[in-house]
Amino acid sequence: MRPWNTFVEGDNLDVLRAMAAAGERVDLVCTDPPYNTGNDFAYRDDFRDSGGRPGSRHDAWVAMMRPRLEACRDLLRETGALFVSIDDNEAPRLRLLLDEVMGEQNFLAQVVVNLNPKGRQLGRGFATSHEYLLAYARDARRTVLDASSAETVDERDFPLLDEASGRRYRHLPLRNTNKKFNPVTAPTLHFPVWGDPVSGQVATEPFAGAVEVGPVFGDGRPAVWRWSRPRIQERPGDLVCRVVKGRAGERVDVFQRDWLDRDTPGGRRKKLPTIWLAEEVGSTDTAVAELKELVGHVFESPKPTGLVRRVLGTMPDDAVVLDPFAGSGTTGHAVTLANAADGGSRACVSVNSAEPTRPGSNADLAGLRTVADITRARLRAVDALLGGGLVERVGW
Repeated sequence: MRPWNTFVEGDNLDVLRAMAAAGERVDLVCTDPPYNTGNDFAYRDDFRDSGGRPGSRHDAWVAMMRPRLEACRDLLRETGALFVSIDDNEAPRLRLLLDEVMGEQNFLAQVVVNLNPKGRQLGRGFATSHEYLLAYARDARRTVLDASSAETVDERDFPLLDEASGRRYRHLPLRNTNKKFNPVTAPTLHFPVWGDPVSGQVATEPFAGAVEVGPVFGDGRPAVWRWSRPRIQERPGDLVCRVVKGRAGERVDVFQRDWLDRDTPGGRRKKLPTIWLAEEVGSTDTAVAELKELVGHVFESPKPTGLVRRVLGTMPDDAVVLDPFAGSGTTGHAVTLANAADGGSRACVSVNSAEPTRPGSNADLAGLRTVADITRARLRAVDALLGGGLVERVGW
């Protein structure tokens, strides 16, 4: 069985190219590269040439990122996807760079992540409270990414309770409310059904006590159903006939019982929004606390595991994950937590270099002499706490 975590010390470009040459392939790249803020953290985050030309810092950052993103693309399976975190310093350039490397047609989303709910109070200007997460498919036509989650489903949206089964549900109009679908564009879905508003029973043929019901819009114009006649015949128990008040007074209509727990084996899922709140995925503060509990306060800006776990939830539970800028090791930690929670068999390859930590930084004072030492220390602590296996290597 493949270990849940593999840590590789080395220059990520060399490692990525060696992995590709060895025939390795991954399903998901999830990474948090240097943001090029110009600040000194445990690692260098300032890319510029010695001449100090205007714009040189951005040019140098793009030059560093391009071959690494190309190498990530080459490692991705055709069904895979890539997620890259960034902030305002390089977000515009990263978006353009990823359009070039991955293809504009494979762009999936630019998610706003609310990692600092209170906003950064230092400096002038606005109190920035967000970063970004750029998502691209290797091939949007073939990707297995499912941009939905069970976590975003709100039980309060399902106010009704079936006493016999104890299942929660809501009523949705069986009529298609999108006016692009009408008897002209979808003629096979325009047909009468029969329903009894007293018992709630619905059928495609007349029965005692039933009235004929046709699909109509609120203004009385003819509409179409969302379900075909065979599907209505297959699932009559999921439909109910009711009296409702419309613009022209009371009328009889048909509704679908939309169950909270239907659809997938894992339960209902809802499309993910493009704004992710700290209360949902964690914040920088909670990420610091997570890391501190394992190895101490040795990294200034880790990502919360909840953020990465939401990304993992868009892919199959046996995905091979790659983080070429492993930083504090959040991605490997999140993979272990996800596997422990749902029994999955995800595997993560985390890559970090032996770049020295900044003298006097928390990491340096803790005896972690390189940024690779930070990743290694966390993944060792995670394996000791949760298991799953950890392989360590220098180079691929």
